[in-house]
Amino acid sequence: MPIRGNLTFPGDKSISHRALMIGALTDGPCKITNLSTGLDVQSTRQCLEDCGITIETFPEYTVVHGGEFKNPTYDLDCNNSGTTVRLLSGLLTGRGIRANLVGDISLSNRPMNRIVNPLRSMGADIKANIGKLPLELYPNQLQGIQYSMPIPSAQVKSAIIFAALGASSPTIIHEPVPSRDHTERMLQSLGASIHNENGSISINPSKNKLPSFDLNVPGDPSTAAFFATAAAIVPDSEIILKDISRNLTRIGFYKVLEMMGGKIEYMDEKIENGESSGTVIIRKTELHGVTIDGEMIPSLIDEIPLIAILATQAEGTTIIKDAGDLRFKESDRIHAIVTNLNRMGAIITEHENGFAITGRTKLKGCNIQTFGDHRIAMAFTIAGLISDGEVTVDDSNCVNISFPEFHTKLREVVQ
Repeated sequence: MPIRGNLTFPGDKSISHRALMIGALTDGPCKITNLSTGLDVQSTRQCLEDCGITIETFPEYTVVHGGEFKNPTYDLDCNNSGTTVRLLSGLLTGRGIRANLVGDISLSNRPMNRIVNPLRSMGADIKANIGKLPLELYPNQLQGIQYSMPIPSAQVKSAIIFAALGASSPTIIHEPVPSRDHTERMLQSLGASIHNENGSISINPSKNKLPSFDLNVPGDPSTAAFFATAAAIVPDSEIILKDISRNLTRIGFYKVLEMMGGKIEYMDEKIENGESSGTVIIRKTELHGVTIDGEMIPSLIDEIPLIAILATQAEGTTIIKDAGDLRFKESDRIHAIVTNLNRMGAIITEHENGFAITGRTKLKGCNIQTFGDHRIAMAFTIAGLISDGEVTVDDSNCVNISFPEFHTKLREVVQ
């Protein structure tokens, strides 16, 4: 059955995390419309509330009341959210807060030294469990540093930026390969002293609270990508994705889809609080294999499971390289992709930092092992739209981490 519809989406998850945290640094109420409904963003909200920040929910918007941070009484439970724990570590060390950060089993197995090491070099007093959760934060005066990013990571970069706002001297981050830049854009739009020139980001300490703001969060392009994939591979399909983020550090998936021969039309661009958004239209077309590596990877790292699905329906071989960070997401996503596509009859070869897929292949229905990973669950549900036989997933509820409305939205567009 074709995929057709006109969809809007909950707010971008990355922007939503940052809007809550930056709102907590302001001098007054901040009105945020279209905040992400995912559980990860709820984890950020709860942690901020546990640190004394008042956040109110109304039917059409959320209000963050900027205020003074307090030492939390209980452990801060980041649940499954890597963005929460990493950004919050920088934010709280910059505020001089004593806190323990914990998470679920999956998050507790993810590497944390990538933030612990640069924060310690700024003077942060952090105790870590062999580079993993729990993290114990103790108050200490921070000083600015010069830091060269060893791998592209918006989470690490943002943690350092948040900490730098509370340091005693300027910080410079050298970023050879750009990663998503929502933190910089939002802070710049509020007058913070942060500048990016030739891959070097300079941050001056902020002695005063930031001004309050109103923000309409654009739709999440990573979430919309599931429906873009469906439209690109299901015959006679056309999908209209309205008001989604078109930040250049976030639309790598759509650029790759175009490289593969996908038909994409961009319309109605607008800019608010430094962020670009607009409408994207995707139509079914014939696809061909491509090679994706190097500087392309950071802007589409979350969408690689979907590119794998596209690759099974593309003529020739698609190669993914330099994506080793996928091993340290909510699951080992390289292993999860290879395991499940093998079950579906795809021609796929696993490599240490990626994989190669040769298409076109008629996929077979099977039971999908999600490994508790929301993006694996949603990507293979999309694969089920073109499979010969039924696809079932072993944990459909894990989609709630980022997109609780996924199954409802999908039913809306399957004609």
